[in-house]
Amino acid sequence: MQMMIFGAGYSGKAIGAEFAAQGFTVGGTTRSHDKAPALAEIGLTPFVFDGVTLSPELRTSLREVTHLVQSIAPGKEGDPLVHLAGGDIRALMPRLQWICYLSTVGVYGDHSGAWVDEDTPCRPVSVRSVERVEAEQAWQGLSQAAGLPLSILRLSGIYGPGRNAFVNLSNGTARRLIKKDQVFNRIRVEDIGAAALFLGTRLADGIYNVTDNEPCPPQDVVTEAARLMGMAPPPEQAFETAELSPMARSFYGENKRVANDRLRAMGFAFRYPDYRVSLAQLWSEKVWNK
Repeated sequence: MQMMIFGAGYSGKAIGAEFAAQGFTVGGTTRSHDKAPALAEIGLTPFVFDGVTLSPELRTSLREVTHLVQSIAPGKEGDPLVHLAGGDIRALMPRLQWICYLSTVGVYGDHSGAWVDEDTPCRPVSVRSVERVEAEQAWQGLSQAAGLPLSILRLSGIYGPGRNAFVNLSNGTARRLIKKDQVFNRIRVEDIGAAALFLGTRLADGIYNVTDNEPCPPQDVVTEAARLMGMAPPPEQAFETAELSPMARSFYGENKRVANDRLRAMGFAFRYPDYRVSLAQLWSEKVWNK
């Protein structure tokens, strides 16, 4: 069995590692030749993809691919791989059995802190989330035309080794921004990989929220990380007066609690079901800065 991950970044590498451990041959794309050795180091065959043109080597490899993961964010022109498929994904990948598209819980938009699930209508607020909805729909059309199962993974805030509150506290960038009643979901990167493997080995079709069990105020995560480090947390700051980039501020314009019941009902067990369990493991096993 052979997998190709378009956009083998933080999440893509975690997915690749899970499938490689199960005997899959895994390839991954990167935009830069400089990043290719990092993929090879973890057992992925690297391919350079500029988002526009498929190299002869990549085209040849795609003919053997059985499992596809698309992790590249869409842009104003839509999803780059959808464009390259030209309406027929099997023309590129004749042996394809399953497609996985990595999306975001941002597609739900703002629900004033209420719970949402996969049946909640999408009301995207930001331009990037509107583009994600359009990409989801494009992949649904492409997979249906090919008669292939498609798993859409709607991911919440991603963190894990090397990308977490401990890192932010250690380099002085952690902040405790206070906005009344604001909550976020999050997900450990290893659980993204495990969920993709769980769905991919079942050739699952459908939309799945890949998120932890406990949406909470973001400042609570920073406070818990500081406690584990034995240091004082940074002072609280009012969100309304804090200096933030437009993108950072836009995240706070959406407030919702995202449910993961569909995935758990299928029998999937999260390794890191809440931020306390996850932070404790990162700290105790000394992998937070890996």
